[in-house]
Parts: sequence; C-alpha cells; structure tokens
Amino acid sequence: MPGHVASALKVSLIPLADSPTAKDFVLAVDPTAPPAGLEGAVIAIGNFDGLHRGHVAVIRRAEALAAKLGRPCAVLTFEPHPADFFRGENTIFRLAPMRTKAKSLARLGLDGMIVITFDAALAGLTAEAFVCEILLRRLGVSAVVAGYDFHFGAGRTGTPAFLKQSGERHGFAVELVERVAAEGSDAPEAASSTATRAALEAGDVERAARLLGHPFSIMGEVLHGQKLGRTLGFPTLNMSPDPSCRLRHGIYAVRVEIGDRLHDGVASFGRRPTIDNGPPLLEVHVFDFAGDLYGRTIETFFIGWIRAEAKFPTLDALKAQIKADAERAREILGGSPSLPV
Repeated sequence: MPGHVASALKVSLIPLADSPTAKDFVLAVDPTAPPAGLEGAVIAIGNFDGLHRGHVAVIRRAEALAAKLGRPCAVLTFEPHPADFFRGENTIFRLAPMRTKAKSLARLGLDGMIVITFDAALAGLTAEAFVCEILLRRLGVSAVVAGYDFHFGAGRTGTPAFLKQSGERHGFAVELVERVAAEGSDAPEAASSTATRAALEAGDVERAARLLGHPFSIMGEVLHGQKLGRTLGFPTLNMSPDPSCRLRHGIYAVRVEIGDRLHDGVASFGRRPTIDNGPPLLEVHVFDFAGDLYGRTIETFFIGWIRAEAKFPTLDALKAQIKADAERAREILGGSPSLPV
C-alpha cells in the first residue's frame, strides 16, 4: 500500500528536504519504546492529512501544553491512511503523504512525528488496549491533545469522552479542541480534508488554500525527463506525484521552494496529451532560475488555476500557449502574497 511503513523501529533526524529547520526533528516509525528526544511527550493525535486549520489548532494546543509541562511535543499519526487499509490502495487522495507531512510539521516547529503502521493488529485493538499499548507502554505520553471528533479503537468505540476518562484513570492529561471554521471564524463549514480534496479535484487551489490555511503542495524528487521543455524554451523540473493524487490536470501558477528560497513559476500537472499522454507528471518551469536540481527534493505550492490541460496540433502551438501561460502565472503571482519558508 502507498505510504505503508515497515514494522521495524526507524528513528531519524531530519530536515526531510532541501530546506533547513530551526531544530532537529525526530521521525519515529513503529517505536516499541518512547523515541529518544520524545520521552514523556505531549502528543497531538490524528491523521492530520493536509494539516488544515483544525489540525493546526490541535497542534498549537499541544505545543502550549508541552511548554507548560516542560515536555517535548510531537504528532502521532498512522500509515497507510485507515481508508486505504479498509477499502483498498489509493482509496483516499492523500493531501500530505508521510514525507510531506513530516516536513510540514518540522516547519511548524514540533519536536517530532511518530508513525504507527495501520494494519489488522492495530485495527483490532480495543479502545482501552490502544490507550494502554500505544499511548502508555510504547510512547509513555504525558498528555494527549485531539480534535473534538477524534475516534479510535476497534469499531471507533474510543470516543473523545472515553479518551478523557482514560487520562483520568491512567494519569495523563487530555485536552480536546473544538471545531475550527474553514475560512474564518464566521464560516459555517468546519475545516475539512474532504472539502479540500473536492476543491483540488476541481482545480480550485485558491479555495483549497482557504480551507487548509495554506497552499496545497506537492513535494518530490526532481527526475530526468525528455528534455523537451528546453527545446521549447521553457525547461522544467519534473516530479512524479503520489499515486493517490487527484489534483485536476491543468496549468497552475506556483511557487517552488528550492533550498531556503521561494521562486515563482508555472506548472503543468497531467498526462501531456500533445506529447505522449503518459502517466501523470508534475512539470514546473521556474522563472529566472538556472541550476542542476536532478535528484534534489523540492516542494511546489499551488497558488492559482490557469487552464485545463489540452492537446495542441503542433509543438509551435504548444510553445505559444506555454508563453501565454507563463505570462498569466506572473500576473497571478504578482497579486499573491509570498509564503513563509
């Protein structure tokens, strides 16, 4: 399954991409004991796919509690996504695959991320067994913070109220974060990964950014391509998206994080119908940039929609359209605030 992780303990210090972080970030996969650096941590728990406003509210509450208790702060999450485990590979459009999620959490300033493999054994744990086996024995938590709608354990029998009661019985603090509005304090819609996925599938990256509280991004390794962009005067950085990605195929105004700098650009996401109609590929032309980035990991932030993917009769027609797309991308980006790195 995509994003599935091995059952052996893996602990690493990152940054996960070519962007420095202020401190070491611990990524621990299936620890059998509290990972070094995260002993007695305050844990924010959930899937956190996309890290929308509601997720960030949970994380900020956990950080505040950790500071009060003098403890490290980390996120506990699961791979593969439970929907993929129960319903099949790539069922869910992953807004933030594991590597992207970890980098985003490091950017937020957390001490680490703990990943537990979601398999039949985990799915079969009762709510009480989850508390005793995962939270207490394997992680040794001092406190847990979760969203108002968090459920866990076999049959989702572990309710927020049960989690609070478990903390009282076993001696760890529990805080629950109430519903967070998607687009501001007066919005009727809760911040939602589901609504974000629908916006991205329609190509509405601006709405997705409002729902998330930040632009949607794709992080990946720069691959060797056909080098056709060079012959057209628009060299591109090529990346394969996560197989679950269902972003609408089309042309977008983007910003690209390379090292510790953001660069404006224009991107094509799709199958390249004029060229080969191949598997989905992200191709990014970075404005006013020259350099060899093959093998480097970069992150592309989607700022604005330009047009749907189309097939052109000739390469000259495609070249003319790319030029127009680049001009439109510059217009969109010129009116869009920059992003923090």
